[in-house]
Amino acid sequence: MTELDTLDRQIIALLAANSRLPVAKLGQKLGIARTTAQARLDRLERTGIIAGYTLRLSEAARRGMIRATVLIHITPAAQSAVIAQLKRLAAVEVAHTTSGRFDLACQLRTASTLELDETLDRIGEIDGVLAMESLIHLSTRIDREV
Repeated sequence: MTELDTLDRQIIALLAANSRLPVAKLGQKLGIARTTAQARLDRLERTGIIAGYTLRLSEAARRGMIRATVLIHITPAAQSAVIAQLKRLAAVEVAHTTSGRFDLACQLRTASTLELDETLDRIGEIDGVLAMESLIHLSTRIDREV
C-alpha cells in the first residue's frame, strides 16, 4: 500500500466532502497545479487508496427513510450462505462480521416501517440464523462516514 502524505490526506478530505469537486478546483484549494492534483488522484486510484466515488444523501433526503442495525447470531457453518442471502435483500446496505454475542451487524435502510418489518422477517427466515436483535436509528448525532 502506498504511504499517504499530507497532500494525499488533504485531497481525500476534500473529495470526502464533495466527490464531484473538479480537479482544477481541487488544485486551487490546495495551492497546487491542476496537473499535480490529477497525478495524485491517478496514483491514489491506481493503488486502490481511492476505490471509487459515491453519492451521499443529505440529512433532509434521509429523513423519510427508516434505518436500523440488525445484530445476527448464526451457526458457524452457515456464515457464507447467510451472507449470500443477505446480499439479495436490497434493504441491507452493509454487513460486518463481529466478535461477541452476535456474528453479524447489518445496516438496513427502508422506506417504511412495514418494509423494515418484512425485511426483518426475511432475515429471520434464513437458514442458519439463530437469533436477531434490531436497533432502529432515531437521529444522527455524529457522522464521520467517508
